[in-house]
Amino acid sequence: MNDAIRNTIFVEDATVIQQLGFPEDQFILRLHAPQCAARARPGMFAHVRCDADIPMRRPLSIMRSSPGEESVDFFYKIVGPGLKALSQAKAGDCINIIGPIGNGFRLHEENSVPLMIGGGVGIPPIVFLAEHLRRGSKQKFSPAVFMGSELPFPFETAHSVLPLTGIPQTTSATMPLLENLEIPARLASLRGYAGCYQGYVTDLARDWLASLPSESLREIEIFACGPEPMLHAVALIASEYGLPCQLCLEEFMACAMGGCAGCTVAVHTDSGVSMKRVCVDGPVFEAATIYTGDGNP
Repeated sequence: MNDAIRNTIFVEDATVIQQLGFPEDQFILRLHAPQCAARARPGMFAHVRCDADIPMRRPLSIMRSSPGEESVDFFYKIVGPGLKALSQAKAGDCINIIGPIGNGFRLHEENSVPLMIGGGVGIPPIVFLAEHLRRGSKQKFSPAVFMGSELPFPFETAHSVLPLTGIPQTTSATMPLLENLEIPARLASLRGYAGCYQGYVTDLARDWLASLPSESLREIEIFACGPEPMLHAVALIASEYGLPCQLCLEEFMACAMGGCAGCTVAVHTDSGVSMKRVCVDGPVFEAATIYTGDGNP
């Protein structure tokens, strides 16, 4: 690990501020973690100790960060005993975290329309990036957000009054946080939720892109996080439209510090294929270096 990364990672005893439960074993955890909150950037994550009796930590993407309140939020779904134990944490409990870890999303001013796509537990980095754009007063960007889930969304959906050209009026469901930030966003699901696009979130994104004139397409850069099949589909869309695209990868991790090399992914470089660590070399990578034009690794 290089010094630039090492000097931004802290081991911190965080305190639970709040933990909210949502249908189908989904949770949002808010921690008082001043060091992590001060340095977190969209796309980064923390390695969280779920329980004193469970030695293996779990990597959780950061969904929100408030340096002023010294807090960070995580959204997760119970998978296995570690996250089951974490779901039992209550306000006032101490949770040890290591973070923030990794290289996050990189914004480019020449691409003034960030198209952000999140799926399932890949939603947190997209929420963080969208809020970062608005909280940072980066008015030169005009973002659009699409989020998909086959579980109930971990928030009460709202009807959006913010227009998005090319989106059916029946597709009106949005996340209240983004609506309040005046960020156009729409939700997609195959579960038939009211106001949601009936299909995959990548189909929603494709329909929207297809409705835009060529001069508008030149302003777009895609940012995405979600399960691997979704990222394959996003990479294919980006290739078809010739759009720059950054993907935040999800991967199993042991140390999350670059030492074990258990989270490597093949990345295409000028000198050939190289194995990169998702934890410290990523988790954000350029889609074109991860997937070929047909969406395959």
